[in-house]
Amino acid sequence: MGSKIHLITDRNGLPLSLGISGANMHDSQGLEPLVRGIPPIRSRRGPRRRRPGKLHADKGYDYDHLRRWLRKRGIRHRIARKGLESSQRLGRHRWVVERTVSWLAGCRRLHRRYERKPEHFLAFVGIAATLICHRRLTK
Repeated sequence: MGSKIHLITDRNGLPLSLGISGANMHDSQGLEPLVRGIPPIRSRRGPRRRRPGKLHADKGYDYDHLRRWLRKRGIRHRIARKGLESSQRLGRHRWVVERTVSWLAGCRRLHRRYERKPEHFLAFVGIAATLICHRRLTK
């Protein structure tokens, strides 16, 4: 029973939206629920922001329907194209997400999935993300 953790982070690596799925589910299928799951964020001026301004993604999300969906929601995207662009250019943005994934992997409870119910596993992922946010914001 394998599972994958999906997440969207801000520029500093703080998790904004979390999700889990089966290990055999393609990453692109989890993008829409993750973007919908981003909570309203307080901005310095004006009303709360309800969506991110820009989204960086690797080649696993290179699908026209995802590009149209992001454009319709008013989210600028930078998604590498399969066969045309190298993933090297996204490296300066992607390492932030990879670092957050490694912080989550440092939690022993998440390294190996002990829980049978996905709700319990998602709760532990949420607790780990809360601890990451607490550690980053108290520095």
